[in-house]
Amino acid sequence: MSMAKIKRGDTVRVIAGKDKGKSGKVISVDRKNSKVVVENVNMITKHEKPSMRNQEGGIVHREAPFHISNVMYEHNGKPTRIGFKIEGDKKVRIAKSTGEVID
Repeated sequence: MSMAKIKRGDTVRVIAGKDKGKSGKVISVDRKNSKVVVENVNMITKHEKPSMRNQEGGIVHREAPFHISNVMYEHNGKPTRIGFKIEGDKKVRIAKSTGEVID
């Protein structure tokens, strides 16, 4: 299990697969399985039975998870790698292309 440098809420760009080039906000990250779900990317069609949550059931379109290696963090509109740096007594993420602190 590798350390995921992508967090929920980050803007990422897809760098591989059928949705290559699309950007979106990260909805969730599954660190155990190295999967990520990105808003409006990797959309699938699911047939759901009626339930308490979805009274009508029917065909539902939703995002499917895909491997975290297929996305790159987007900083100032360009994809970049992420590194870490110790500032004071805190560990912060930095954009490798510019050296700026992300959070």
